[in-house]
Amino acid sequence: MAKEITSRAENYSQWYNDIVKKAGLADNSAVRGCMVIKPYGYAIWENMKDQLDRMFKDTGHVNAYFPLFIPKSFLSKEAQHVEGFAKECAVVTHHRLMNDPAGHGVIVDPAAKLEEELIVRPTSETIIWHTYKDWIQSYRDLPLLINQWANVVRWEMRTRPFLRTAEFLWQEGHTAHATAAEAMAEARLIHDVYAEFAEQYMAMPVIKGYKSENERFAGADETFTIEALMQDGKALQAGTSHFLGQNFAKAFDVTFLNDKNESDYVWATSWGVSTRLVGGLIMTHSDDDGLVLPPRLAPIQVVIVPIPKPEPELLEKAEQIAGLLKSMGIRVKIDMDETKRPGFKFAEYEMKGIPVRLGLGKRDLEQNVIEVARRDTKEKMSVSLDRIDSFVQSLLSDIQASLLQKAKDFRTEYTTEVENYDQFKEVIEDKGGFVSCHWDGTTETELKIKEDTKATLRCIPVDAVEEQGKCIYSGKPSNKRVIFAKAY
Repeated sequence: MAKEITSRAENYSQWYNDIVKKAGLADNSAVRGCMVIKPYGYAIWENMKDQLDRMFKDTGHVNAYFPLFIPKSFLSKEAQHVEGFAKECAVVTHHRLMNDPAGHGVIVDPAAKLEEELIVRPTSETIIWHTYKDWIQSYRDLPLLINQWANVVRWEMRTRPFLRTAEFLWQEGHTAHATAAEAMAEARLIHDVYAEFAEQYMAMPVIKGYKSENERFAGADETFTIEALMQDGKALQAGTSHFLGQNFAKAFDVTFLNDKNESDYVWATSWGVSTRLVGGLIMTHSDDDGLVLPPRLAPIQVVIVPIPKPEPELLEKAEQIAGLLKSMGIRVKIDMDETKRPGFKFAEYEMKGIPVRLGLGKRDLEQNVIEVARRDTKEKMSVSLDRIDSFVQSLLSDIQASLLQKAKDFRTEYTTEVENYDQFKEVIEDKGGFVSCHWDGTTETELKIKEDTKATLRCIPVDAVEEQGKCIYSGKPSNKRVIFAKAY
């Protein structure tokens, strides 16, 4: 199976597409730019979704659902917002079809034109803030901490499964607060939640930072981001949390009476991560033999393969082992297929990135041992059946930690500090990765660097230390380093 995958060194983009297909994660669809997420790919997303949902609820948030369609006039109420999304919007103009009088199937009924066009949501700020106007009257109604799990449409021209599709799945949080300080604290809280999830569950290290004015979310006063580094040296924006100030509250006239009985506009945040994270997971850990998954998010953490086939004696022992592991909360599969050879099964499970494979043969049973193979390092070992449960539990933890450390080591190797523009261009072109440098803080310089090198300012790290220097492009004073990279 691995021979069917293009190597990363040969063609990274094709390698990625090959893994998506061969590991059974997604297929192209009949709709240009959209994908069909297959059960295995969706199971990974479900594990992400379930964990994030717990983390949101642990921090006081609740789920709701808002309409897919947004009246066009709503997008006109916040100027920056509509400008940011106008080119990506899908528009519904009619509400009915009719049989073609010429006998060629169906056509749009010209009499069914909508009085006002509807936008298929690219994001939900506008319709949610229209709703919040009725929900919020007093400071006693605040804070309002709501999240929704939904699909959105952004009419992308260049698409790639999971990373950039015309329709994708995500969560979007939308919160309302009585003060700017409370809203900013919320935006930072979710920023921390996203970073914790990326590192502790995806084993994907991220840089926590905030965006430049040019890169902020349309309509936000501040955008916090987590930026990850993929194996081809490109950055991936993995999640964003936005402090919206009072911009949307003013656009939709959402006011409240504060504890002094004075009317004021509420303060807002929004934040989201999407199925793009599945793409990030693939590109952070996988190799030329297929998918590599961190155990915490793997749909199947352990597969037991009776060798050469599931005969009664082997199957009975496999079920005992599976029962022990399941009692510890470990997700286990027993391979019951009698039509495939063990070698084919091993290759298939390697392709799917299952963290641990247990091979159980008659001779193993006689010797009271079992073969254990870990996906990340390909290491194989013989382990006593008497301690297989505790061994596997420890091994899964070790794999999770090892994947995170390996990704951190890669990021360290491909993070380069530069002092001048010649160094910057050389690193961006030849080495790739994150480039740490001084920047004068102007959009003009940022755009010129982007035009010249295709590198974008990924973030200003939140933990950036005060350090006097000169902008690599303009030579003007700078007091901290920022991160540039080419990106997805």
